[in-house]
Amino acid sequence: MTRVDPERIRNFCIVAHIDHGKSTIADRLLELTGMVSGRDRQDQFLDNMDLERERGITIKAQTARMRFTAADGEIYILNLIDTPGHVDFSYEVSRALSACEGALLVVDAAQGIEAQTLANAYLALESNLEIIPVVNKIDLPSADPDRVAQEIEDVVGLDASDVIPVSAKSGQGVAELLQVIVDRISPPVGEPEAPTRALVFDSWFDSYVGVVMLVRIVDGQLQRRDRIRLMISGGEHEINQLNVIDPVPRRVERLGVGEVGMVVAGIKTLSDVQIGDTITVQSRPASEALPGFQEVKPMVFAGLYPVEAEDYEDLKAALEKLKLNDSSFGYEPETSAALGFGYRCGFLGFLHGEIIQERLEREYGLNLITTAPTVRYRVVPKCGEPFEIESPAALPDSTEIERIEEPIISATVHVPSEYLGAVIRLCQDRRGVQKDLVVHGDRVQVRYELPLNEVVTDFHDRLKSATRGYGSFDYDLEGFRPSSLVKLDVLVNGDSVDALSLIVHRDNAQSRGAELARKLKEFIPRQQFPVAIQAAIGARIIARTTVRALRKNVLAKCYGGDITRKRKLLEKQKAGKKRMKMVGSVEIPQEAFLAALKLGDE
Repeated sequence: MTRVDPERIRNFCIVAHIDHGKSTIADRLLELTGMVSGRDRQDQFLDNMDLERERGITIKAQTARMRFTAADGEIYILNLIDTPGHVDFSYEVSRALSACEGALLVVDAAQGIEAQTLANAYLALESNLEIIPVVNKIDLPSADPDRVAQEIEDVVGLDASDVIPVSAKSGQGVAELLQVIVDRISPPVGEPEAPTRALVFDSWFDSYVGVVMLVRIVDGQLQRRDRIRLMISGGEHEINQLNVIDPVPRRVERLGVGEVGMVVAGIKTLSDVQIGDTITVQSRPASEALPGFQEVKPMVFAGLYPVEAEDYEDLKAALEKLKLNDSSFGYEPETSAALGFGYRCGFLGFLHGEIIQERLEREYGLNLITTAPTVRYRVVPKCGEPFEIESPAALPDSTEIERIEEPIISATVHVPSEYLGAVIRLCQDRRGVQKDLVVHGDRVQVRYELPLNEVVTDFHDRLKSATRGYGSFDYDLEGFRPSSLVKLDVLVNGDSVDALSLIVHRDNAQSRGAELARKLKEFIPRQQFPVAIQAAIGARIIARTTVRALRKNVLAKCYGGDITRKRKLLEKQKAGKKRMKMVGSVEIPQEAFLAALKLGDE
């Protein structure tokens, strides 16, 4: 196979806020370069996961290689990486940026700059990429590309005259965009004769060939049958296959400087590959690994338990495979008195957790129970070193704690000015502190400091409801801050249900406890005996409700006669129910656990 001149390679990604048209622009680029035939054409071609198509969002960054004949008659290789837009998947964006020299920053011509637009633009600037601003959806009746171009200059700092207006739906302006990519994005820099260094920026498990690594060649080259070494994990393997994706995998014999491709090396052990690792050739190894990626810490935690205990090993295998494909996700074994053996899983956000659970259930056929999400807290004990906990069950007795610190985020909300009041009320209800407020035309950017615990469950949904879908938000972790927090336990018939425990602010404990007890009453089925549901802080009961017993009418056949006979039958029934309560166990359905997530929905 002929060697590709690095001067003729352009590596770029598409970044934008969710639903601003990244995947549709990718579709048009693939069509214009002839990579997708009319027979294979489908909307959001690179979104190949069922979940992505159903939800209309990109979850995994996808790669495609295109050939484009430029105005100078030369053929260029364009490596495109389509990235997610939701805040929970910003780690996917940062990994994609590391494999590129340029980025298309796509902004909706009607909606303008949103919170995640800004976050992704800053990620691209930090990576020193050439940013090409693109205003999409110019064919919409409500589009105002000139206003949005000026907004890009005011907010992001990119020249309004450099903005490229396009309509990904109709294809208008997309051909010109391809020429701009070739002209403005610089070719990859690397040493073809230097020892090989290739960055692993994604990986997944294939049941036929084992671990597949997606790499960008920085220096040197990779050839089929090369003996390679992973510089961080230390594993040595032989390359069985090299593929480029145009846009379906196609086998090649070598990959050179600047090229992006798939490496299959017969790796069967999932833990042997780490995202951010450097591949080098064993016969002439590099002396220094590439910088890789900053390790991301999960911010939201929840327990995942199989409904059937015998599915535990299947859950373990499925989590291993997902971890390979998503290094921002973590897990460790956990046991619960109520739910048995399971795993404590860490996610970047609530949507990330939802997607992981759905993928486990769909792709691996598992039936799971998920506990209420919580965040990582820092506990400062009266004696000893501070430590972090990820589960309410790990919180020590209150007499041993000097203080508890909770994670605080800096949230940036972009919203039309008419919905500003609703956003401020929502943030203040969640214990937010306003930092600043900036007006850009008819849109407002407001920044709040918020406890992460108040955001993880339903803040995004409520923001969308309060702003009729026009509000958007992005957040960064600021650090930990002391707060008056307590552990809220749930008792069912006097037994603590550890899977329903929550850490809440003391001021909200009474209302949260009463609401949780009331919700559980709806879902716990009635028994032959009364079931007491209590919310407690330590030994103090702060709320209680009772699921009434199913009661047989023992007086049905008593027609007249002495009242003492009726009393005797009622006393006998009462004693029987008391005995039943002592030995009876209450099975709590999954809906009751999900009720813990939905507090405050009314």
